[in-house]
Amino acid sequence: MLTSGRRSPQRLSVAHDANGLRIDLSGLDLAGTWVTITLTGDPGAARDARMLMSVLVAEEGRASTPLADEPLGGGVFAWTGQLPAAARALRIAALAGGRAPTPNRIAIHRRGRLPLIARALFRSPELTFWAVYWRSVGKRVRGRSFLDRALRYRTESGYPAWIRRRATLSPADRRRIRAEILAWDDPPLISVAMPVHDPSPRVLRAALRSVCDQLYPHWELCIVDDASTDPAIPALLARQAAADPRIKVKRRSENGHIARATNDAIAMAAGTFTAFLDHDDALPVEALYEVARVIRADPRLVLIYSDEDKIDAGGRRFEPHFKPDFDRELLYGQNYVNHLTVIRTEALRAVGGLRPGFEGSQDHDLLLRLTDGLDPSRIRHIPAVLYHWRAATGSGTFSDRSLAQAEAARLTALAEIVAPWGARAERGPLGFNRLVRPMPTPPPRVSVIIPTRDRAELLSVTLDGLFTGTDYPDIEIVVIDNDSREPETAALFSAYAREPRLRVLPAPGAFNFSDLSNRGAAAATGPVLLFLNNDVEVIEPGWMRELVATALDPTVGAVGAKLLYPDGTVQHGGVVLGIGGVASHSHHGVADEDPGYFGRMVQAREVSAVTGACLAMRAEVFRAVGGFDAERLKVAFNDVDLCLRIRAAGYRIVWTPFSRLVHHESKSRGREDTPEKRARFEGEANTMLERWGAELKADPYYNVNLSRNSAHYRL
Repeated sequence: MLTSGRRSPQRLSVAHDANGLRIDLSGLDLAGTWVTITLTGDPGAARDARMLMSVLVAEEGRASTPLADEPLGGGVFAWTGQLPAAARALRIAALAGGRAPTPNRIAIHRRGRLPLIARALFRSPELTFWAVYWRSVGKRVRGRSFLDRALRYRTESGYPAWIRRRATLSPADRRRIRAEILAWDDPPLISVAMPVHDPSPRVLRAALRSVCDQLYPHWELCIVDDASTDPAIPALLARQAAADPRIKVKRRSENGHIARATNDAIAMAAGTFTAFLDHDDALPVEALYEVARVIRADPRLVLIYSDEDKIDAGGRRFEPHFKPDFDRELLYGQNYVNHLTVIRTEALRAVGGLRPGFEGSQDHDLLLRLTDGLDPSRIRHIPAVLYHWRAATGSGTFSDRSLAQAEAARLTALAEIVAPWGARAERGPLGFNRLVRPMPTPPPRVSVIIPTRDRAELLSVTLDGLFTGTDYPDIEIVVIDNDSREPETAALFSAYAREPRLRVLPAPGAFNFSDLSNRGAAAATGPVLLFLNNDVEVIEPGWMRELVATALDPTVGAVGAKLLYPDGTVQHGGVVLGIGGVASHSHHGVADEDPGYFGRMVQAREVSAVTGACLAMRAEVFRAVGGFDAERLKVAFNDVDLCLRIRAAGYRIVWTPFSRLVHHESKSRGREDTPEKRARFEGEANTMLERWGAELKADPYYNVNLSRNSAHYRL
């Protein structure tokens, strides 16, 4: 590992710490200079072991925002830019918790002005012109900004460019994969179940070819022709079976629809695992290799699924779905798991396979039954596009069913799963399922904890919404008053002096959100705690019922609401870890009516954390995990830290769009706009990196293929 450029190469000083590799830059005279950092990893390494670069600045080792490296192919990533003047070290971390980064080579090259300009001109002449112009008139900072933008500019963008950069196997990649498979002892046999009924012969041939072309050779294709009326189909299948002994074909005498046909294919399966493939879809050549690799890494797995995209009649790939790791809450609402779906064959048979009568949602029904009570550790998501779902019309796909029939089947499937614990299923937005959890009679008391310091005009709106705009029957409000001194605040408290549901507890001293919240929790009498900012506005009466019903689920540790800005855009859609270094809000700034990435903003789902501006949980859970950290996280990230400790204790964190409020963010506390506030914020960010470094690198509910510059689910 060397640094080179105009000077003689120097060997880098590399040390290991809890967060990965640390490369000391202090003796290299690189601070403030323009460099290219090239990171060479194993091109055959697992996708979830991709490495992440960031710069450590200042003596305390604060990490910068992750560097936006660019894939060059063959496991090589590069970043060109100006190192901060306070740069002290380079950190290389694996983009997944618990994995050690394993780069083969790290090179840092100093870049001269002329080579930088030439590179920038190649990428964006317009931005480069402005960089040179502003530099020539003495505006160096502005010139550097334009140069940096030009160097990062990509003439190719979008999904096709991403495929070329990140998801195209070279001949060397294929040779490596084949050699790896040859070295495996006892490779698992994977059965591919394919029901067939009157597809276009052209798309059927493409589907069959996608299996036969697999780099992984240890498969069998179990085809059941569900009484196709086109004589070309059984003839085509017979030729394929004669050409390859791994292809087994059965023909039904009468059409039984997809569930019966698929079950017949499952009955033919001899493999330990069974993969599902529709007769008009396709697998990339590496699909079964990737599946076999995770099976060998963890033989206990029951369910494996991957990312997917769509493919049109011309073979163009589009609309990729980069999925989260297993999300039980999201699965209640939609079948986000398909495709590629691979299930342990014995488990598949144990639950009875697909159920006739659930056509249109038969896969969703199967997955709900299969995962009900299944330990999530036995479910594995492969963050790679391993399935191409054909979107061309007229292909005869089994998915071309009545929408109403599919929705009815989906609702019935969920209703059967949740009925034992008193919940019910309703039609939600866009036809997705909505899970409605039961509420005990009488409903439990909710203790609403509101830290405040003056700003009576905000607090009065919050209190009015709680007392007159909320339909929940048993509320107590604990206001923790942190040195309020304005007469308007005193007048507001006096106006509520005879309100038995409100208590105002004095808490003098410096502002410490964690301490104030802990004091409120200690004074609360309700079994459900609701931490609420003093700048939150109630806009619909049933918001609290949704939060409480979810918080009472024994598998749920905390639940958060959908928070909107006053202009109707999203302020909080759940927290995504690792964005900007520590965490950021999902779908920040999109319109309230925007369904979000594959419907994420209109369905309840699991997240790693929710904001403390509106956070509900059982008091017993809060006490068990020790409450907010009032020592090291006084203002920032205390909610994320609390949620991560709740998750570590085995609970799920849920965000729901069925509880909406308006949040006038930071109006009461102000922004991080003074040296003291910035220093405190940086210290709290460092605390999070020290405490949760591994978890912050790879949010399980956010795909590693998506951008870490913002949580808008973009490439």
